Amino acid sequence: MANVDRPSGFKPVRHLNGSPYNGQFQYFLIPSGDSVAVFVGDVVKGGGTSGAAGVVVAGMDCEGMPTCARDTSATTGQAIVGVVRGFLPDPTDLTKKHRVASTNRVAMVITDPTVVYEAQEDADTTPIAQASVVLNAAIATTAGNATTGISGMEIDSNTVETTATLPLKIIGLVKRPDNALNTGGAGTDKAKFEVMFNTGQLIPNALGV
Repeated sequence: MANVDRPSGFKPVRHLNGSPYNGQFQYFLIPSGDSVAVFVGDVVKGGGTSGAAGVVVAGMDCEGMPTCARDTSATTGQAIVGVVRGFLPDPTDLTKKHRVASTNRVAMVITDPTVVYEAQEDADTTPIAQASVVLNAAIATTAGNATTGISGMEIDSNTVETTATLPLKIIGLVKRPDNALNTGGAGTDKAKFEVMFNTGQLIPNALGV
């Protein structure tokens, strides 16, 4: 049976030591000066500043709150801080499930570098092979779905290498009946893998094995 093509960014599944993901996150402000929409499951990078005095979003005082932005660097990820788990509700429009471009929104970001995520490969040109486990890869930064609010980011399959600066480390294939290594060729039969961050503000770089 072919794998279901359903990109959804990066979904936390467990910690590296085998314990389940405990639901913890940190609040980050995505300021209105940022013109890129952000979705649940997106990888975000540090914004290099914090909320100004007097900035209140969804009833939360954002003074001194760290800022973040959708990471579109794909191949490096040196400024990665984590993955968006969700957002504080927008009281002006409760139907918005993602952060609309150029608006203030408070994101709940998973920052623990030991979290392992499930992500789908894009299977572009060269699907991820059996021998690719414990190698590194880049992120395919496809935009998310404004209706569901879910990320469209995937693992960039044809970037798998030992390169230490690549942002993702492939831990292994997600083991369940509806998922298997790609056998359909480029662009099809996209498999889901467990990955963790190999680069970022909170972890050291590590060479692929």
